[in-house]
Amino acid sequence: MTSFDSSPTLTAWRALLAVAVVFVMLATTGWTAVRHQHSDEPRTVALAAWARGRVAGHALPDADAPSYRLARFFATLTAAQRAGLADKYPLVVGNLNGAPVTLRYRANRRAVVQARQVERRRMHDVRLSPDGRAEAVRRMNRFDSMLDRGRHFLAFDPSGKGRAAEVFGSLDRADRVSVIVPGVDTNLLTLERPAPKVNAAPVGMAKSLYAAERAARPGTRTAVIAWADYTTPAGIGMDAALGNLAERGAVRLNALVGALPGDAPVSLFCHSYGSVLCGVAAHELPSRVGDIAVAGSPGMRVESAAQLHTGARVWAMRDRDDWIQDVPNLELGGLGHGADPVDPGFGARIVSAGDAVGHSGYFEPGTESLGNFAAIGVGAYESVSCAVSDSGCHERISGSQGI
Repeated sequence: MTSFDSSPTLTAWRALLAVAVVFVMLATTGWTAVRHQHSDEPRTVALAAWARGRVAGHALPDADAPSYRLARFFATLTAAQRAGLADKYPLVVGNLNGAPVTLRYRANRRAVVQARQVERRRMHDVRLSPDGRAEAVRRMNRFDSMLDRGRHFLAFDPSGKGRAAEVFGSLDRADRVSVIVPGVDTNLLTLERPAPKVNAAPVGMAKSLYAAERAARPGTRTAVIAWADYTTPAGIGMDAALGNLAERGAVRLNALVGALPGDAPVSLFCHSYGSVLCGVAAHELPSRVGDIAVAGSPGMRVESAAQLHTGARVWAMRDRDDWIQDVPNLELGGLGHGADPVDPGFGARIVSAGDAVGHSGYFEPGTESLGNFAAIGVGAYESVSCAVSDSGCHERISGSQGI
């Protein structure tokens, strides 16, 4: 009789289990397709108008031009010309990597005002179903919130389920920059959530991290970006088991980081499916990215940290009751995301999640997980508390205080 304790057989059974899990997911949730933009969606219309536009008698640059070219273009304009473009083409200028940060804030505020007006009309459109009008109410309420005084958006697109990126702190003056990369079901309506799930949404995560970083090093000027500017999987379906959306999001993340002003070190904090994206993006990240920290990760689409081919420090955490630990860490025919980042054999620096609870509890104020994230974000590596499985996680870091 064949023993099921033998390593090859056990590996084969785990692989079969992974396939079974995926097909159960497929049968129960169905394929979740990426929504392609229609020609009448707001940003598509805006890009077409930009392509025909001119300033001072000259054609406008390609919206997909490299950020350094766009930066040079805006540097040649007067303040009035820049403001004029932001007001005329807000959905383009607000999302242009290379445009001045404050100009993008201005453009996106105007774009949010316009989007709110659209939803206000849709609320009373009798051609829509009751569900359609209810969704219009929810979207209008979200845009109302986004227009609160003091909020700054580095990206905004109301097309489809929508995307956005909000900034806390001053990007132009920051000594350290942190970027939060969220996971599944992130869109404009889930950008922020009410209690008790405030810190499970990108905006709540960013606010918590920003406050914790300022407490960790009051003399360090920090900025935190809640980066919900990629198309995420809808639920735990096939898109969540594949890497397609992560690959597309990685292009956007690398473009964002490459266009950030100044030269402050950047740390990425990648939650759940966001860690898949960060793993895909890692090998092309700009050198200013010094840290990639993942929490509740299903895998980074590699078998080891070395395969990420990045000079950034790789950190990983998972709390004891995070359900993600029950997801098979395998990759088979494109399904699954590879090895577990908190496995000591993966090669990441494993840090304690302390009293974090569940899959979405890593950014709760007062938790050890948030404290560790804040220490990484401000470069206070000596303050990081290591997991029992990696008692030397903060060793061999050049340039950190006390080491």
